[in-house]
Amino acid sequence: MVIPADVRSALVAHADRESPNEACGLVLLRDGRAERYEPGRNAASSPYRFELEFDDPEIWFAEDKGYELAVFHSHISSPARPSRTDVENIGLWAGKPYLVYSIRHDDLAAFRIESGQIEALPVTS
Repeated sequence: MVIPADVRSALVAHADRESPNEACGLVLLRDGRAERYEPGRNAASSPYRFELEFDDPEIWFAEDKGYELAVFHSHISSPARPSRTDVENIGLWAGKPYLVYSIRHDDLAAFRIESGQIEALPVTS
């Protein structure tokens, strides 16, 4: 997965703004390359979990325009890898790209989570 510098900067800025709570949103991919980031709202307002919501529900229809949706969220102090809570609450994101950014470690990583299994995905810029 390719995350260009401008998209990564948007992810980091959103994570910083939302701290001490987790930030969350969607990365819109085309052919494995992130074209843009759509910041969402963490309805859980929590530093330990997220519930992704958007004021404009149209974002959910980006797949109809040929985008692959990748969910993004930040971790305040833990590493950029899915937590037990992430794996247990994967829900509709099972099998889809799942990005985690660690604020403390300034690290971005991507995964695919399905049936309790975590597969790391390569991330380049």
